Amino acid sequence: MSLSTLHQDPGEAHADITSHDTFVRFVPHATFARMRREEPVAWVEESDGEGFWALTKHADISVASRDFRRFTASRGIRIEQMAPDELEARRTMMEFDPPEHARLRRLVQPGFTPKVVATYESAFRTLAGQVLDRVLPLGEFDFVTEIARELPIRLLCRLLGVPETDAQQLVAWGDQMISNADPEYTPVVIDKMDTEEYRLLPFRSPAALEVFRYAEEMALERRSNPADDIVTALLTAEPDGQPLTDLEFKNFFTLMMVAGNETTRHTISHGLIYLLDHRDQLEQLRDDPARLSAPATEEILRSSSVTMHFRRTATEDVVLRGRTIRSGDRVVMWYPSANHDEEVFDSPFTFDIRRQPNDHLTFGTGRHVCLGASLARLEVRVVFEELLRRVAAIEITGPPDRLRSNFINGIKHLPVRVTTV
Repeated sequence: MSLSTLHQDPGEAHADITSHDTFVRFVPHATFARMRREEPVAWVEESDGEGFWALTKHADISVASRDFRRFTASRGIRIEQMAPDELEARRTMMEFDPPEHARLRRLVQPGFTPKVVATYESAFRTLAGQVLDRVLPLGEFDFVTEIARELPIRLLCRLLGVPETDAQQLVAWGDQMISNADPEYTPVVIDKMDTEEYRLLPFRSPAALEVFRYAEEMALERRSNPADDIVTALLTAEPDGQPLTDLEFKNFFTLMMVAGNETTRHTISHGLIYLLDHRDQLEQLRDDPARLSAPATEEILRSSSVTMHFRRTATEDVVLRGRTIRSGDRVVMWYPSANHDEEVFDSPFTFDIRRQPNDHLTFGTGRHVCLGASLARLEVRVVFEELLRRVAAIEITGPPDRLRSNFINGIKHLPVRVTTV
């Protein structure tokens, strides 16, 4: 089947980038391209808000990401406006600037350095092989639910110290939270109903209550039986000479659970579609994984740009490309646009697993660069190495089903048919 409707349709040149519905069909690349060309620092009106500045150029997003003194994360990282009590109740390390951000990040950073992540490869390769050997003989299946959704959470469970038998429940809770605009995943759709009673919970989602209860039970168990895992590290660390409060621990656990699974799973799903839409490159990758797996992974990450935006808030008046951003204005950084910036990437809409250099911003940049970047790279690379070793042919048998979200560029379902080697 043709996949052009998913990855090659640029959409309308004046799409509403605030609407979740806009992203159900495609990422509106035509709109971002127009903004980069005509108004790279653009004021965007909101139907139910005060409006915000949209940054669409790679260079400007890099500046806002690195200059935490003028563009703070401490007032929220999502488009939504939050009252002070909401922000405090939902704050994670992502909503801190240095030095507070660095102190919290150090709690778990030792487990995510490239050197340490490399030691996970053998275990993840074995895990991937087990899942693929179980699923591929089915012949026809949903690639998302059976493979892409399955593998990252199972590795994350091992790192957190969570029983793998709880993996599916954690994924379901994560879907309800980060996919809170899609009715398939949550009964409390963020822009369709009143969520005021959940405003002090992550993502304004009632699922966060379940995650908090789960985290509390984990904390009780780990305080009695410490282990060599991330949960124990969080409970025993004292970043300021004081242990994390119960709320800080629960928010940290929720962040790790969601961020460590959801984005990688969608990247893997997009990656399969890109490779099947460029079968010559798929065959090159199959023939020479030692040389092409790493650059192919980077190109999948760039092209898919699964996390579509984060926000900062101006702490003072800032002039950027002739536009005056006032102190207190929200500034939203659009990563799919930065990753297709013509001034940075030659033929940015061409998928090329040999692309060099590939300075994408999929993981952000500066102090808030994604903690799990090395782990995500490992997972994407290994999944495709193990998959291509096992399949002689693979095809998509139905239209990919996209997530309703202006935050996550996600794929909910991807029916495929495979022939094993």
